[in-house]
Amino acid sequence: MDIEFNKREDQNRLKLSEINRLFSEIKKGGGEKRLQKLRDEGKMTARERIEYLLDKDSDSIEIGGFAGYEMYEEHGGCPSGGVIVVMGYVSGRQCIVVANDASVKAGAWFPITGKKNLRAQEIAMENRLPIIYLVDSAGVYLPMQDEIFPDKEMFGRIFRNNAKMSAAGIIQISAVMGSCVAGGAYLPIMSDEAMIVEGTGSIFLAGSYLVKAAIGETIDNETLGGATTHCSISGVTDYKAKDDKDALNRIKNIMKSLGSTEKAGFDRIESTQPKEKPENIFGIMPVSRTEQYDTYDIIKCLVDNSEYEEYKPDYGKSIICATARIDGWSIGIVANQRKLVKNGKGEMQFGGVIYSDSADKATRFIANCNQRKIPLVFLQDVTGFMVGSKSEHGGIIKDGAKMVNAVSNSVVPKFTIITGNSYGAGNYAMCGKAYDPRLIVSWPWADLAVMGGAQAAKVLAQIQESTLKKQGKEISEEEHNQILNTITKKYQKQTEATYAAARLWTDAIINPVDTRKWISMGIEAANHSPITEKFNLGVIQV
Repeated sequence: MDIEFNKREDQNRLKLSEINRLFSEIKKGGGEKRLQKLRDEGKMTARERIEYLLDKDSDSIEIGGFAGYEMYEEHGGCPSGGVIVVMGYVSGRQCIVVANDASVKAGAWFPITGKKNLRAQEIAMENRLPIIYLVDSAGVYLPMQDEIFPDKEMFGRIFRNNAKMSAAGIIQISAVMGSCVAGGAYLPIMSDEAMIVEGTGSIFLAGSYLVKAAIGETIDNETLGGATTHCSISGVTDYKAKDDKDALNRIKNIMKSLGSTEKAGFDRIESTQPKEKPENIFGIMPVSRTEQYDTYDIIKCLVDNSEYEEYKPDYGKSIICATARIDGWSIGIVANQRKLVKNGKGEMQFGGVIYSDSADKATRFIANCNQRKIPLVFLQDVTGFMVGSKSEHGGIIKDGAKMVNAVSNSVVPKFTIITGNSYGAGNYAMCGKAYDPRLIVSWPWADLAVMGGAQAAKVLAQIQESTLKKQGKEISEEEHNQILNTITKKYQKQTEATYAAARLWTDAIINPVDTRKWISMGIEAANHSPITEKFNLGVIQV
């Protein structure tokens, strides 16, 4: 390996180390004192419950671990959105587990909590996976009720999804392991099977204080809505558990009893490791997002035996399209080539930019993968579509629209890995969050924005300075630099991988070495959901 490779490797590993350090802090939830308080009450923490429930030595992936990062600081923060979501295996069955973290504001729902719960349900619904709820929540966080309660994609959508999943035959299991109040009380009862832990679990529409205030009745919470009440009198819950582990063991037994499901039929053979080590990605990826590199080198680090079959290799070279296998699964790859390339006409094309011929090629390839029932993997490092008179006259908008159309109407599962840049319409064409990837993750150094930081900052600075000049203010060079630096710092903060993950624009920030696991588990999940739609591009400009 050359010295530049070693420098890049060191810098990129440092970036991963920083992400890991931040996540270690996030995993502490509301802090060690609050976690210990839960244990003193006879409870397990949310992460302890999940660890106990999942099969030992099995793979798992955490969805939305960075949700809420550096958000709601005026309210004390909301680590991981106050809820833990994991895709893993219980009694050998792949499933989604959702566990309220009662160490964070007693498990109360912030706006990001609702968004994260809806994302968990979306993954379960798309892939027809069983979903397990470990409930321990004080309900809606009242100081922000206007941002969580009334709209379509807010708190009430959770229960609508409960009903839709039940009607679709998607298994839902709930264990009430702490508070379950007000509207939240509907979630476990709309599940297929519900249990409650004696002594710590409680379910009611209104607690004892509110009951006293509303109707003058004096009653304690245990008598009002504890385990004995709901298992022996109301019939609201199906089982009474003596403690957390007893409830989790019962869930394991229920999962053992589930029947087999129909498969989508995605092709899989025996897995082989890449010949090029995935760890080499750290030395291949440049530290600066503007530097060039050869995307073929990245692909070789990800696919089985480092082998792929390229589609139209001599045409539309700024996008690489190829079939390959990851962990044995047959996949189609759509990747931005980040190296300067020469097209068939002998013209140089910038790396990371989508040109007309590349968009045309990608559209045809996506159609082929849909025809052959091959899941698609998008490797995003894109700065956007090519601009200028030559591109406009050549119909770049039309060709770009074809590609966006194909991505939008694709019926095979799509998975998006943001390896570097994800800017503007390039994000859309390369299957950004708005285009329903089954999973979308970023590498630690990824940038997501409408345009690059340097360009955006200059535009914003020009607008601000123009406004000041209209007010009769002269801008000195020092003031210009101060304005530019302030805007650049703020804008660049908003492009970072942590900013996107905090808002669930991505599902996770991952170690590049784990990319194969995420894609493999994602396709395995998707294989539980047979394709019922036909691929149709609709009306497009040919």
